[in-house]
Amino acid sequence: MSSLNRVMLIGNLGADPESRAFPDGTAVCNIRLATTDKWRDRDTGDMKEATEWHRVVLYRRLAEIAGQYLQKGSHIYVEGRLRTRKWTDKTGAERYTTEIEADEMKMLGKKAEQMNMPSELPREMPSLSPPKYVVDDTIPF
Repeated sequence: MSSLNRVMLIGNLGADPESRAFPDGTAVCNIRLATTDKWRDRDTGDMKEATEWHRVVLYRRLAEIAGQYLQKGSHIYVEGRLRTRKWTDKTGAERYTTEIEADEMKMLGKKAEQMNMPSELPREMPSLSPPKYVVDDTIPF
């Protein structure tokens, strides 16, 4: 295997989803997902924790479902690829952001059961993802 770009996260939404559509009608939804690590400090014995915040983007049907059923505090599993985007802001400065392009989402916890939603959602590949790369194992030198 030449490379692997796969991210799997379980965490809670830090805010309500931000849903919109591209001009062609493709649904897109951005969420902020918090994952928290907990451990006991070896020296003091105190419990410590650290929270990481992740930007996650969902497309098409997954975006519609996320916009309809997720809310701040929702406990979810997401799986996808890590992507870095570049754009030019209003001042002309180049900006970058790294985010997870999710192609799978699973709602966890009692709220998913209460909504009569299947907890397992179908895998879906984003329609606006970069083209697939052909792996060439030959070394050019």
